[in-house]
Amino acid sequence: MRLFGRFVLAASAALLLATGAASAEKLRIGTEGAYPPFNYANSDGTLGGFDIDLGKALCAEMKAECEFSVQDFDGSIPALQAGKFDAIINITITPERAEKVEFTHKYYQTPPAIAVPKDSTVVGTSPDDLKGKVLGVQSATIHQNFAEQKYAGSTVKAYPTGDDARTDMANGRLDAMMDGSIILTEWLKKPDGACCKLLGTLTADPAIHGPGVGIALQKGNKELADKFNAAIDALRANGKYKEINDKYFSFDVYGG
Repeated sequence: MRLFGRFVLAASAALLLATGAASAEKLRIGTEGAYPPFNYANSDGTLGGFDIDLGKALCAEMKAECEFSVQDFDGSIPALQAGKFDAIINITITPERAEKVEFTHKYYQTPPAIAVPKDSTVVGTSPDDLKGKVLGVQSATIHQNFAEQKYAGSTVKAYPTGDDARTDMANGRLDAMMDGSIILTEWLKKPDGACCKLLGTLTADPAIHGPGVGIALQKGNKELADKFNAAIDALRANGKYKEINDKYFSFDVYGG
């Protein structure tokens, strides 16, 4: 009887472990994979960057199994709506997008900025300063919306990725480029950014830029949004966010 009891206990424990493993939430997370230092593809094809490290930490906090895969940015929300993903990481929260998807609260915030070639004669970042100039942006982003609304005197040229725009500016095909200040600052530190300089940061328009960058989920999935929000708060409180932040930045990218 004692042996039988031990067998029953062991079998019950194994069943509980198996049930726990089977019940772990499995999430498919999409990312652009071309927005360093937030997300990028390593030489071996794996994904890296602040978003990926933070995403893995969030999944660990939620006790969820997560699979990360690449999705072109301009197709991110349609792919999410079609059910290809459970979440898309690194989407700026705006009222227009919030009509289509559910958002977590922000997990970082960065002001927009403008970079120009080092030999540029442009001295300011105002619409008048850039009047008649070709201004590069990444398509389907808040930067494209902001440039088209506020820089009507410029020729706004949209690119599939920020890398494409930066390459064109390095090759002399753009007079300026608008993107997040962190993205441009990090690019200018690298050899392929030696061509250019930061002209200055811009004052964000809350109606266009929103409150920050969050994680987009399928519309109505408030339960998952609450889980992500609790995990973001937990990582901020337990120091894990800072640990990941400090790996990539010398300041708190969360913002005010």
